[in-house]
Order: sequence, then structure tokens, then C-alpha cells
Amino acid sequence: MRIYIEALLLFIIIFFSGPQTAAEGFSVTAELQKIFLYSVPSIALIWFMILRVKQVKDCKIKPCKNDIISCLIAFPCLLIIGFAAAFSSSYFGETLMRMPARSPSTAAGWAILSLSCIFAAYLEESFFRFYFLARRDELKLNAVSAVFFSAVLFSICHIYEGPWGFLNSLFSAVILAFIYLRFQSLHGIAFAHGFYNITAFILTQPA
Repeated sequence: MRIYIEALLLFIIIFFSGPQTAAEGFSVTAELQKIFLYSVPSIALIWFMILRVKQVKDCKIKPCKNDIISCLIAFPCLLIIGFAAAFSSSYFGETLMRMPARSPSTAAGWAILSLSCIFAAYLEESFFRFYFLARRDELKLNAVSAVFFSAVLFSICHIYEGPWGFLNSLFSAVILAFIYLRFQSLHGIAFAHGFYNITAFILTQPA
């Protein structure tokens, strides 16, 4: 029971008490605050909760060639799912997601935004894939059940994007989870997730 309470508290505290995107659009200061005051501490907390009960070698977080392989597989899968969701939402006359009012106006701004996307992806992958799947024995979940629960929780965090955004998140979460289980690669799926977020941000900005 303790592990379930811990997982629930982490989920609520990290993903429902975090900073909100500013309505006026991109801000360098806001993105830096998000990275160093929210994403980094949250990632550290999740890793601490895992590593206090598991050894580093058992978690398989040392960078390796599997990270490259999993990234190369996950990134195009995320793009296909994302484009399918965007096409479906436009076909039915709906909007896939809410986007910021404006994009960065400088190269430095885009660099900070990209860094923020990578850290945000690392945070989500650290909890929804690394935490849930690495500790599925403690949670008394088999692989399929762990994938299901992590995918549903991940999708709940994106429910503000509407029904197509929810489905996009659900299918993406399942794919990322199975890739993680196959390659035991946190870094690969985190970078693929981050690159997808950057790509989606670029493609959805007004001309």
C-alpha cells in the first residue's frame, strides 16, 4: 500500500502543482524558472525515490547504444501518431491542442525552449515509464498492467488538449512504454519525446 500512496502523491504533486504556461506566450525567464525550479528538482525527486530502493546497475540508466536505437525507433513513431491525431482532429473540425500565443524571436530563445522541452520530456519519462516500469514488481503489476496504468495517467495529464490530444498521448505512451521495456533505455525515449515536442512546437507556430 505504501508504494501506491507514494506513486499517487508523486503524480499529484509533480503534475498538478507545477507551473502553468503563461497566457502571453514565450518567456525566457519563465522557461528558465521552469527548468531549474520545477523540472530538475522533480526529476531528482523521482530518481531518488527509485534509487533508494534499487541499485543503479539494476535500473540500467547508464547511457549505451540502446539509447540511440530506441530514440531512432521512438521518434518516428511519435511523429506518425502525432500527425494522425492532428489530421483526425482537423477532419472532425476540432483543435488538437492549445499552443502558446507566440514563439521565441531569437536563437537563444529557441535554444532555451528546446532545453525546456528536453527536460520536460525527461521528467515525464522518468515518472511514467522509468518509475512505473522499473518498480512494477513492487506495485504488483505485470508488464501489460504497468504499461496500461502509466499510459492512462500520462494521458490524464494531457486531457486539457482535448479528446484527440488525449488519444495522441495514450497511444504515444503505450509505444514509449513498450520501447522502454524492449531496450531498457530511459535516455533514448526521453530524447525522442523531447525532439517530438520541439518538432510539434515548431510546426504548430503561426507563419
